[in-house]
Amino acid sequence: MSFDDMDVGTIWLDGEFVDWADAQVHVLSHGLHYGTGVFEGVRCYDTDRGPAIFRWGDHLDRLYASGAPYEIEIPYEREELTDATLELLDREDLDSAYIRPIAFYGYDMLGLNPGDCPVTTAIAAWPWGAYLGEEALEVGVDVSISSWRKYKSDQIPTNAKTTGPYVNSVLANLEATRDGYDEALLLNADGQVAEGPGENLFLVRDGEIHTPGLAESNLDGITRRSVIEVAENLGYTVHDDATVSRGELYTADELFFSGTAAEVTPIATVDDTPIGSGSKGPITDEIQQRFFEIVETGEPAEWFTYLE
Repeated sequence: MSFDDMDVGTIWLDGEFVDWADAQVHVLSHGLHYGTGVFEGVRCYDTDRGPAIFRWGDHLDRLYASGAPYEIEIPYEREELTDATLELLDREDLDSAYIRPIAFYGYDMLGLNPGDCPVTTAIAAWPWGAYLGEEALEVGVDVSISSWRKYKSDQIPTNAKTTGPYVNSVLANLEATRDGYDEALLLNADGQVAEGPGENLFLVRDGEIHTPGLAESNLDGITRRSVIEVAENLGYTVHDDATVSRGELYTADELFFSGTAAEVTPIATVDDTPIGSGSKGPITDEIQQRFFEIVETGEPAEWFTYLE
């Protein structure tokens, strides 16, 4: 959905709430030219106990950690960002929302070294349903293996959620959708399975769950962590440092994506090859149901930051 189709209101920008249309930065901002910014994607859910942000503390931890390799020092304390986000949701009267905090080098000069460029910090929130579509949560998505490879951690930090490197994901998604698929899967530089453009991957085989390890060039997804804990609590063995070959995808019993936007989305086909029965598998369904039960009930409470 385009922002033009939404009833948008305000954005928190550098300590102030400003009208959505006035949340602007200079065209010569360092982050615009070189991708020197870090961000998070977070969801607020309308739980049985009221609106609550899912694993906000973990997202903040990753936001600050992502800035470290780029020497981005976010000029606000965690409590300030938390208070700003809670007030923003209240101002916008949002019971459920997607939240986007971002910090990037702003306007001062355009050498590669950001030098004295100030760090601009902003938080926006808006309604956003299932990223890959509501129907996809039930029937699954059709995925293709991208011709683009995921970069290695000795090229760009793979465990930092950085704006610039997401052009890698953009290329993969553009290729997949242009070819008629819902989403892509990227292999790493060694030809092993990495992740989706904006999702982590899980594979089910013989009743056990495998997910490519962080050493395979993957982001340490917050929803990935949640799915691992959910699956283990349901009694499943989870191999969270797996190396998954391309060939293993086609013979998997089940595959599914996880992510803040994608939540828990089954994969129906890879390169037109049906996965398992070609629809949502029973283990994926059980994990998905438990995940949505958690975000509906707001339990465990330590995973949620409530608006009130």
